[in-house]
Amino acid sequence: MAAAMLAAGLAVSAASAQQSLRLRGTIEKLDGTVLTVKSRDGAELAVQLTPDVQVVGVEKASLADITPGSFVGSAAMPQPDGTQKALEVHIFPESMRGTGEGHRPYAPVPQSTMTNGTVGNLVTAVAGQAMTVRYSGGEKTIVVPADVPIVRYATGDRGDLKPGAHVTILNATKKPDGTLEAARVNVGRNGVVPQ
Repeated sequence: MAAAMLAAGLAVSAASAQQSLRLRGTIEKLDGTVLTVKSRDGAELAVQLTPDVQVVGVEKASLADITPGSFVGSAAMPQPDGTQKALEVHIFPESMRGTGEGHRPYAPVPQSTMTNGTVGNLVTAVAGQAMTVRYSGGEKTIVVPADVPIVRYATGDRGDLKPGAHVTILNATKKPDGTLEAARVNVGRNGVVPQ
């Protein structure tokens, strides 16, 4: 019994010792299942890719690519009138519908939000195009100014992980021994820098 309790305690300690990190940088190389990334601060990081790693290509898109029924995500700043002013918009492929659905704080940008949901109405607003984004339990009106970056996610594969490509790993797991592991990598195509 004592041995079982000790094993359970060690498992909890190991799990709590793992951290989730957001990594951004440029691919240096892919060697088997180890992706070497030069981070924005200049550090060279080795990231172990899981056997079932999901590679997502990030491509430049435009407001014209967003239609009613599209599943999108938008980081935005809340406005006094209750709308959200987009900082960026991501268009998801049908295979990723439901990813992160909802409305919540967006930690990388203080005071901002992230809303993922299905586009309803699209209308022209004073400050840009406005879209209604519906998610389980609510909806938000997001105003998209003309200069806001819009990207489309596409199913990718390891062939996209080429030296020089920009990557973002949203949830790299730092293991107790200090190694990094990732189950998903967003990689820019044609010079796009994923956020």
